[in-house]
Amino acid sequence: MRTPVILAIESSCDDTAAAVMAGGEILANVVATQQVHEQYGGVVPELASRAHQQHLIPVVQEALRRAKVAKSDLDAVAFTQGPGLLGSLLVGGMFAKTLALALNKPLIAVNHMRAHILAHFIRAPRPVFPFLCLTVSGGHTQLVIVRSALEMDVIGQTIDDAAGEAFDKTAKLLGLPYPGGPHLDKQARQGNPTRFPFPVGAMPGYDFSFSGLKTAVMYFLRQQTAQNPAFIQENLPDLCASIQHTIILTLLRQLTRAAEANGLTQIALAGGVAANSGLRAALTQLCAEKGWEVFIPDFEFCTDNAGMVAMTAHFQYEASDFADQLSSPDPRLKLN
Repeated sequence: MRTPVILAIESSCDDTAAAVMAGGEILANVVATQQVHEQYGGVVPELASRAHQQHLIPVVQEALRRAKVAKSDLDAVAFTQGPGLLGSLLVGGMFAKTLALALNKPLIAVNHMRAHILAHFIRAPRPVFPFLCLTVSGGHTQLVIVRSALEMDVIGQTIDDAAGEAFDKTAKLLGLPYPGGPHLDKQARQGNPTRFPFPVGAMPGYDFSFSGLKTAVMYFLRQQTAQNPAFIQENLPDLCASIQHTIILTLLRQLTRAAEANGLTQIALAGGVAANSGLRAALTQLCAEKGWEVFIPDFEFCTDNAGMVAMTAHFQYEASDFADQLSSPDPRLKLN
């Protein structure tokens, strides 16, 4: 078996995941999604950390079983250090530290946002350094110049809501189930994206803002439903398509400015919102028009998973970038 053999743990939010990688190749990638949050319309941190405690050992055992790897075969144990929910990070981090100590193996602390970006290297085609990556998730929206696996510069980020948060919050205003983003995306495929014009946040440089969109949608729906209580039900696909169109316009406008100003023609999309069909299609079309190469990971490596943590740990292992037993979770861990 090729080395290093790495067991990776992901527990930054509400997905409990474990993966096994050998020599840069994924052997197993297991994710347990927590259903308990649906009734609350959002992730409840205390419930998330308790669910991680329940799911972690079975998920790790299943990953090792699928990979046909024994614990004694491992060369290192990796975990997500941050950013994320403190309680969730603690569960995964303590498990990884305990296992590494018991096996007398190196420990690797991984940045969750770096892992989203390096998910592009799990399978071909892979971008060539340097490239520009738009990372979009429920908690983050960033434009990153990726100079190498371990050298990345954040040149733009959201000043308020993240893109994924904008999807989920506007979906909630429309009465869609949690998580709202995928439901909004599904409805948008049947709608007219230009029917309801919503404001595109105008920010200097390469930063993003989505709070204005959420407020505009809220007041618009309040006004329309006062005149017609069935307005949302009668116009749901068009509303979803218009909201999604506005979010995508905001993202791609800033990405285009950053790519052209920095002379970058390799464009990557990462994060949970990279699974959005409208964004994937719009970015693919933009890159075709500009003559740029576009890279988007497979769906299973867009949302939170341990495969991307393992890939990042592989690069850190090669660079001898190890952590010690005093390492602690950092909910606000920075990429730079």
